[in-house]
Amino acid sequence: MKMNARRPQIRRRHPRGQAMVEYSFLNWILIFMLIVMMSVDIGNGKEKMNVIDAFLRAYQVYYDSFYFVLNLPFP
Repeated sequence: MKMNARRPQIRRRHPRGQAMVEYSFLNWILIFMLIVMMSVDIGNGKEKMNVIDAFLRAYQVYYDSFYFVLNLPFP
């Protein structure tokens, strides 16, 4: 009596989420390139800086002015 030997089934992985990873990666690259490479004129037009530097400078001005008001000697 011969028994049919059953082949072990190979579990195949389905490609889940690959399209979302590729889409996210490409969007990240595009946004990064637009933000870092774009430059803006600040002040009199002679000084150029990218958008990240402009945002960091604006945040520093906000931070300094906030703590200047908090450290005033009168209530």
